[in-house]
Amino acid sequence: MSTQWLVGTAGILAVAVGLGAETRNDTSPVAELGQGAASPTIVVRPGHLPTGRFSEQTAPNNAQDTGALNDAVRRTCVTCHNDRMRRGGLSLEDFRVEDAPRHLEEAEAMITKLRLDMMPPPGVPRPGRDTLLALAETLERTIDESAVLGAPGRRPIQYMNRAEYENAIKEIFGLEIDADAYLPGETISEGFDNIADVQVVSGTLLNGFLRAATEVSRLAIGDPDAAPVQSSYGRSRDYAQWEHVDGAPVGTRGGIVTTHTFLADGNYVFRSALLVDETGGLFGNPGLDEQVEIAVDGERVALLDVNPWMMEGDPQGATVESDPIPIRAGQRTVSAAFIKRFEGPVQDIFAPIEQTLATTEAGRSPGITALPHLGSLTVTGPYDAVGVSDNPVRERIFTCRPTTPEEEGPCARQIIGDFVGQVYRRPPTDQELAELASMYEARAADVGFEEGIGVAIQAMLSSPHFIFRVEEQPQDVQQGQVFAIDDFDLATRLAQFLWARPPDDELLALASEQQLSDENVLVAQVERMLADPRSESLATRFATQWLRVPDLEGMRPDPRYFPYIHRGIKDDMRRETELFFHSIVEDDRPVTEVMTANYTFMNQDLAEHYGIPGVTGDDFRRVQHSDEDRYGVLGQGSILTQTSFARRTSPVNRGKFVMEVLLGTAPPPPPPNVPDLEVTTSVDGESGRALTVKERMEMHRVNPTCSACHQFIDPLGLPLETFGPTGEKRIRERTWAAVPAPIDSRGTLWTGQPVENPKQLREIIAGDFQEVFLRNFTENLLRYALGRQTHAQDKSLVRSIVHAAAENDYRFSSFAAGIVASDAFQMMEVERMATAQD
Repeated sequence: MSTQWLVGTAGILAVAVGLGAETRNDTSPVAELGQGAASPTIVVRPGHLPTGRFSEQTAPNNAQDTGALNDAVRRTCVTCHNDRMRRGGLSLEDFRVEDAPRHLEEAEAMITKLRLDMMPPPGVPRPGRDTLLALAETLERTIDESAVLGAPGRRPIQYMNRAEYENAIKEIFGLEIDADAYLPGETISEGFDNIADVQVVSGTLLNGFLRAATEVSRLAIGDPDAAPVQSSYGRSRDYAQWEHVDGAPVGTRGGIVTTHTFLADGNYVFRSALLVDETGGLFGNPGLDEQVEIAVDGERVALLDVNPWMMEGDPQGATVESDPIPIRAGQRTVSAAFIKRFEGPVQDIFAPIEQTLATTEAGRSPGITALPHLGSLTVTGPYDAVGVSDNPVRERIFTCRPTTPEEEGPCARQIIGDFVGQVYRRPPTDQELAELASMYEARAADVGFEEGIGVAIQAMLSSPHFIFRVEEQPQDVQQGQVFAIDDFDLATRLAQFLWARPPDDELLALASEQQLSDENVLVAQVERMLADPRSESLATRFATQWLRVPDLEGMRPDPRYFPYIHRGIKDDMRRETELFFHSIVEDDRPVTEVMTANYTFMNQDLAEHYGIPGVTGDDFRRVQHSDEDRYGVLGQGSILTQTSFARRTSPVNRGKFVMEVLLGTAPPPPPPNVPDLEVTTSVDGESGRALTVKERMEMHRVNPTCSACHQFIDPLGLPLETFGPTGEKRIRERTWAAVPAPIDSRGTLWTGQPVENPKQLREIIAGDFQEVFLRNFTENLLRYALGRQTHAQDKSLVRSIVHAAAENDYRFSSFAAGIVASDAFQMMEVERMATAQD
């Protein structure tokens, strides 16, 4: 199958590049609303009733005396935030409470700081707390009653990221692929990888989509003429390979498990490379009798003896290789794993070190048992291809089988018609069907029916209608007007939000009948989709990105200090957070349990790492906490490890995480030329006593400029010092000083509240700061759902969703339903084009 058949499609993609560039405009029409611009005109399709809160301008109805509040702002805030000093880049000299809708950025920043009681800062004269709270509430009410309430905003053209592309291919064809092999990495905005505002349509990206379309169609159909190719699958040296790996046959240990697509029936060769030590010899105690089992779909196809004396410099390297093995075409699970030789504890002088990279010397050290590890698995083939057998992917594609040449055309059009609606996420036009049929006919005339179907699939996957989410607007809509997106675009938004996948048949059927935008139908669909297993993407996609769990990948604890922390434990930490959040979605629990839940999900390895008894086996299960410090996400290793350094904890990183990720207020960047904490002495010169991290931090931030921010950051991070760099509970800091330092986790919040352990910190966030936490959660969920950056104009919607969710005990479904019912989700604003006057 050749890409020469897609010249027309490539041309369409080239047009999309221009479209993506034109949709970007630095002057947002929504931003103009906040500066007193006229309200957009609502354009409603026949039969559509807006379900959001978009409204015409109404006059503020403030119960508070705005004059007194304006005096409080002048007396308290303008001291620092004036035209001369502009602390934080903000001047409030001309700010008036009643004009807050015209100064949204400043007003919303004030609301967040006032709600957290961060302003005025400690040491500065301030009015009573009731006055500050009245100021925040009056600002909120004044803004929420203004014309900008519920303004839907505009999202630039958006393309599928790698995770969404993989999910789409799996949903449509039942085929698992690795999109990293084709598509460039995403630009991350505020933690999320699906934000259209920062997506850039480039030649590299489009070429990647074209290559992916070519390969996916080939993998799905198969290729009876395929030449032998090599496909390699690696295993990080950070993984321990002492125990059974999920997906490998019972009775094995370690190794590699992967999904591989065999293009044709034929012979394939499997080769496994073993890890070596610094001398080039096999890692592991010499002389061990080892065998590697190769299995396909759980059935052994080869058993290979390992020469314990092999060297990296040997002609074949440190590898074992099978003879050619006949395998049928299709996507299959392939594993290469060691036969497990023993069970139970290892009687060593030293405890076995499970992290491969702790030191390769351990593999030949007396008194330490070290076992060989596999580093890669390579599949080469097919040799002597004899055709393509049917398999589940092909059966999904070939819903009819022509038996005569006359039947081929009608069958092809049936197959194309069955798939194109799923791929385009809407019914195709007659012209689109004709173009795809023409591509099929041109290719089938040369090489046959199946190849013709393959090129039609390739064309679908190369189409902008698959790659991009371009939401159609009515013909008569004008610049700056607001319109309701059609039901097919609504179905796509809904499915990408709740499932990170294309819409299913039920959503598309409702959209085709123009029923999906009906309020009752939409509510029922949200309930159905949250109950579906595919809603786990809200945990694996939304929650992990919101909680910055991908940062865990870059934190590698120093093996000299933490020799038992291997990559598998980090994977378990991530899975704990995913299952924890999914349980909140699945059981429709209150979102506040993100902070307060007395349960989590663990397997034996993770429980042993935490020091929690009574959990056995590889499977994760729900576990009740007996230690209140472990409640919620602040007791989970994924958070505690990602906010640490390789050798020590970081109260600053942990405090910054709480401020930025959980409370939604980011501290300013540190001033230049601030020395690292490691430069600060770690031992008291007179007594030889190790200094606590808290003492070193106090010495470190003698600069008043640093203290201005650290007085807010540090008290949020110090209580988490009871957890070590990898999330383990501890009472002493890890140090080699003569007198180890006990943990000092005491701090005092800017409010004057003492806080010295995770329990107290959690209670403050879930208590005094609960409103801020819930609003921040909602704004992040809204950002993810819309696939665009959120702005000050979205804060009113956020508040309305939180207030409505309070009536349902803040259960997750209330937040999801509130977003879906909003104008921001169901409507769109037409971009205003720049003029000479602008």
